[in-house]
Amino acid sequence: MAPRKRSSRGISFIFCCFRSSDHPEITYRLRNDSSFALQTMEPALPMPPVEELDVMFTELVDELDLTDKHREAMFALPAEKKWQIYCSKKKDQEENKGATSWPEFYIDQLNSMAARKSLIALEKEDEEERNKTIESLKTALRTKPMRFVTRFIDLDGLSCILNFLKSMDYETAESRIHTSLIGCIKALMNNSLGRAHVLAHSESINVIAQSLSTENVKTKVAVLEIMGAVCLVPGGHKKVLEAMLHYQKYASERTRFQTLINDLDKSTGRYRDEVSLKTAIMSFINAVLSQGAGVESLDFRLHLRYEFLMLGIQPVIDKLREHENSTLDRHLDFFEMLRNEDELEFAKRFELVHIDTKSATQMFELTRKRLTHTEAYPHFMSILHHCLQMPYKRSGNTVQYWLLLDRIVQQIVIQSDKGQDPDATPLENFNIKNVVRMLVNENEVKQWKEQAEKMRKEHTELQQKLEKKERECDAKAQEKEEMMQTLNKMKEKLEKESSEHKQVKQQVADLTAQLHEMSRRAICAASPGGPPLPPGAPAPLGLALKKKSIPQPTNALKSFNWSKLPENKLAGTVWTDIDDTKVYKILDLEDLERTFSAYQRQQAEKVVFTCLISRHKVKELSVIDGRRAQNCNILLSRLKLSNDEIKRAILTMDEQEDLPKDMLEQLLKFVPEKGDIDLLEEHKHELDRMAKADRFLFEMSRINHYQQRLQSLYFKKKFAERVAEVKPKGVMSHTSLLSAIRAGSKAVLQSSSLQQLLEVVLAFGNYMNKGQRGNAFGFKISSLNKIADTKSSIDKNITLLHYLITIVEKKYPKVLHLHEELRDIPQAAKVNMTELEKEINTLRSGLRAVETELDFQKSQVQQTGDKFVSVVSQFITLASFSFSDVEDLLMEAKELFSKAVKHFGEDTDKMQPDEFFGIFDQFLQAVTEAKQENENMRRRKEEEERRARMEAQLKEQRERERKARKAKESGEEGGEFDDLVSALRSGEVFD
Repeated sequence: MAPRKRSSRGISFIFCCFRSSDHPEITYRLRNDSSFALQTMEPALPMPPVEELDVMFTELVDELDLTDKHREAMFALPAEKKWQIYCSKKKDQEENKGATSWPEFYIDQLNSMAARKSLIALEKEDEEERNKTIESLKTALRTKPMRFVTRFIDLDGLSCILNFLKSMDYETAESRIHTSLIGCIKALMNNSLGRAHVLAHSESINVIAQSLSTENVKTKVAVLEIMGAVCLVPGGHKKVLEAMLHYQKYASERTRFQTLINDLDKSTGRYRDEVSLKTAIMSFINAVLSQGAGVESLDFRLHLRYEFLMLGIQPVIDKLREHENSTLDRHLDFFEMLRNEDELEFAKRFELVHIDTKSATQMFELTRKRLTHTEAYPHFMSILHHCLQMPYKRSGNTVQYWLLLDRIVQQIVIQSDKGQDPDATPLENFNIKNVVRMLVNENEVKQWKEQAEKMRKEHTELQQKLEKKERECDAKAQEKEEMMQTLNKMKEKLEKESSEHKQVKQQVADLTAQLHEMSRRAICAASPGGPPLPPGAPAPLGLALKKKSIPQPTNALKSFNWSKLPENKLAGTVWTDIDDTKVYKILDLEDLERTFSAYQRQQAEKVVFTCLISRHKVKELSVIDGRRAQNCNILLSRLKLSNDEIKRAILTMDEQEDLPKDMLEQLLKFVPEKGDIDLLEEHKHELDRMAKADRFLFEMSRINHYQQRLQSLYFKKKFAERVAEVKPKGVMSHTSLLSAIRAGSKAVLQSSSLQQLLEVVLAFGNYMNKGQRGNAFGFKISSLNKIADTKSSIDKNITLLHYLITIVEKKYPKVLHLHEELRDIPQAAKVNMTELEKEINTLRSGLRAVETELDFQKSQVQQTGDKFVSVVSQFITLASFSFSDVEDLLMEAKELFSKAVKHFGEDTDKMQPDEFFGIFDQFLQAVTEAKQENENMRRRKEEEERRARMEAQLKEQRERERKARKAKESGEEGGEFDDLVSALRSGEVFD
């Protein structure tokens, strides 16, 4: 038996369905407060044997009703600890023995209260005492061991509570006793056994719903929380609708939800109570609309929501926005979001965007158009005709006719095929099928059913044929499109190669001429009196770089932990175009020095920056493994093709698109093995007796090179997908992965914002670092992610990155386009070159395997209907060219990536795309977070300043009001009410 989820001493539990949208379940948590700690004690009795102790400890744990996880933790304790806990628990039980520890005491008190209240009025002290008793019961139901709750249920304690609720007079209904009684039911429902008992009770939910008639806000909120949670329990939704129908009769109201809408629209002047009640009502309404049959049925949600809309809920919701309460707004948003989605989905049935359900004309026209030229149209006209004849009197009771007609139509709409009604209406026992039987005889019904079933089967067959032809056409169209694209690419490639050949020829000629000219000049320069080098000629290489002129800080600064780039790696990189010395003319060096001083200042300003059971069959012959045969049968049932159709599809390379890719992948798992083939060959004379899976494997084994054909077909179908630019489910294909590397490399090479940012960072580093760590001409890009490691000496929450962003926003606003210029970096950072090359090699080996099989099939005598050679020959031609494109893109991407790595002075042999671009991606994320933190800090300071101003104004206003009240004449009326109005106006009442 599963343990009951019940808590005891040291454990608190929550009926979570009262506070969230999830389905209800009892959860609990161990208290973390220091007060819950077992006191060290020496047991007075000696510890029994381990077996006996385990039995005693199991009984104790069962009383606590823990989950499996916590039970395991308890049983894992050592024997000494178990005995200590057992003795401690038993001691507490002995100390707490008394009248109030037994359910009989509370049941007697409940019965006594209900009887006395119906006879005499009580004094205030007596009511306080009674409320304490009921509160004590509520606490006991939450904290006592499981046997207490079980005993309370066995003694029919729930009926005692319900009888008390039914017999209360007005004064009691408006008192705290009412709220406490509802709290007892809520506490009982926190227990799984108690909740089942409450839901199984014939009138519990109805009696709880009756409590909505009270004016006590806390009682109403508790009732709505219970009923909203019951909506989430299986079978509870309809009980709640029945309870609301019961309340309609109990309160003599026109509709079942009238009280809720009235309370939702009512203004009490008590803000907290008002918002609490209206939030509870909206959460209940949302639960009623979205749970039960409303989870799946659009018609049911439209049906219930229309009832609320007819009561005028929409203008009330618009008015509730004025409360500006986040929790209430969240419920209002959910109501309107669900309504908009449902109305849009409903309008799609009529190929419209919106249906105005307030317009009788539009609804009539839509119905008329829908039924025109159908067999139902004459009946529609008859309904309209008889509606005109419906008796009508302004002062009469003819509205009941329309109500009956309305209910019948509603029931037709929401009633299921089995005649079940998910709503509780006055017609809940009315089955529309009985009316149909009265109108037509059984023979006609049977004929209609047979005809309908026949038409359904024909429709299904036609639909399947249509889908098959559509797949075939789509495949042919895609193949044609790919062929045209390939031919165009081949044409472009030939033209390009021809053009490049001409250009190379011309370049060779130009280079030859230049060589002749250089030789001539060299001869002239070697002769005495030869001409000097022309002006602007490049100087000899190997000159040492000049030391930079970097201003020195007046005080020691915190160091920037970067990695300097060696000077021998600077040539040809981005760093040769960067001059950080000009940045010092723009920077406020005093501010930089003050913010990142190595010494802590005492008074510093803060810098602000953010098999379905198979049928019985005749005995069949099966020689293959049972599990394998079962899985093969499942595959064949999903494939819905005969063995001959599968054989034809494989021989024709699936010209008619009968075999989807996923089915081909599964078929590869059921290739006949040599052992299977030998056994099947021995029983081939018993072919008719063979089981379905055995016969399938036997017939497939008769196909020459069946496995190789299947693999080739699967590769052919998957090839286009592998080299496509986009794969389903957001996974990039090889082409787009290569494109990501190319785009990312171009981005970092061409980004002017990145170069400007590097220049500023270089200036910061050279200014803040001294000695060997300073006077750098460049740094490793990994240093970018170390900027945030340097903390400000003024505010530890501010880093060098926060400061850098602030400077950039003020002095270099163009750098703010960095994210836009490097938008391709995140995708490039996901590329693993090793894995990419591995995948491309897999494609290459797969293509070679298909070519090998093609050569083999060419050497064989072709069977009738075998189209392998013709189809695969054409595929190899196109696929080879497409694959050469992938290889060209790979080469181009590698070259571009190598250029980008060298551009920043990094080692091309060690740096991979995911690491290289990952550095920039991580930096961009850090910049975004730091910008947000800067913004949050700015807003926080602005909010603090605004609050300080408001407090000063409020204090001044209150002082003026106080002086004004003192200046009033002594005979002037007013006082407490004027104070209340003044407090409301100033906001003091909400302090």
